[in-house]
Amino acid sequence: MNILRCENVTKTYQLGQSEVKALDGLNLAIEKGKLTVIVGASGSGKSTLLHMLGGVDRPTSGKIWIEDTDISTLSEKQLSVFRRRKVGLIYQFYNLIPTLDVKQNILLPLLLDGQKPEEESFRELSDTLGLSDRLSHLPSQLSGGQQQRAAIGRALIYRPAVLLADEPTGNLDRKNSEEILALLKLSNKRYHQTIVLITHDERIALEADRVITIEDGRILQDSRQSGGEWRV
Repeated sequence: MNILRCENVTKTYQLGQSEVKALDGLNLAIEKGKLTVIVGASGSGKSTLLHMLGGVDRPTSGKIWIEDTDISTLSEKQLSVFRRRKVGLIYQFYNLIPTLDVKQNILLPLLLDGQKPEEESFRELSDTLGLSDRLSHLPSQLSGGQQQRAAIGRALIYRPAVLLADEPTGNLDRKNSEEILALLKLSNKRYHQTIVLITHDERIALEADRVITIEDGRILQDSRQSGGEWRV
């Protein structure tokens, strides 16, 4: 079952007198519960694609569906609410609110909706993240790895339809990178979380169910892993 789908998605930017095509009629379907990695050289369009999939930016043309919703038809207000509830976003530089403690940062999507968290679910998540003893700390009091764990918690708190991660280990050392990867894999297995992840790290790509290579705004190669073997 496909949980995310884009059809003939194009994104162009005006650069002086020139028009730059970041995405060029791209078609893609993402299966529910799978860990999909997107790779490609700098400027290939992979980050632009992730922003389109998450509703952070809008395509110049084409359609994007998350579950049964065509997000390209939503107003800015509708899209903001939909993104908060259905899309988990993780960036390289955490984007935590510096004046909020860890617990408030993780719960932020729920707080913005005026909802109360289920204490048992929050406790399980904070335990899984290894942050139970850091919940009252501010981001500045955390290590880089702990800040990224908090960002992952915020992305997962709503149990979103899809989790989108843009170089989530790019600002971390090897040890913390491995721990973050293990956390993402755990959320994929334990919560059946659909994950789409951009990375330059070959180790992460080898752990995925599927690896999509982007070049010049198009899919160059689409490889899937089955039984320990990769098939194009």
